[in-house]
Amino acid sequence: MAQAANVIDGHDSTCAPVLDQAHLKRMAFGDRNLERELLTLFDRQSEILLSRMCVNDPAAVATLAHTLKGSACGIGAGIVAQAAEVAEVAAAGAPAELNAALDRLGLAVGETRALIAELLNTH
Repeated sequence: MAQAANVIDGHDSTCAPVLDQAHLKRMAFGDRNLERELLTLFDRQSEILLSRMCVNDPAAVATLAHTLKGSACGIGAGIVAQAAEVAEVAAAGAPAELNAALDRLGLAVGETRALIAELLNTH
């Protein structure tokens, strides 16, 4: 069961990039200021959505996870997107499965936010 939680559409989520900077650059049309704005918005949104997931019912968690997945895909935050998809699916399962998925999502968000902070401080 633990292995299934790490596999989405046949891809191992441990291989997903923390942040695909080439994808982000394409989404921002090469505009560094827009990249910074997108990263800042994602940083704030991911923190808010994750905190809401921890206090809501499974149906709301599924919706919030879906929103986070879309945002993560938009900026190239692969590990967050995959972990959010796992949480979205797990919301329909047993509470222990959902809790484990939220723990993994929290780690992915934390790792991504740390990288974003580093990128924003160096650019």
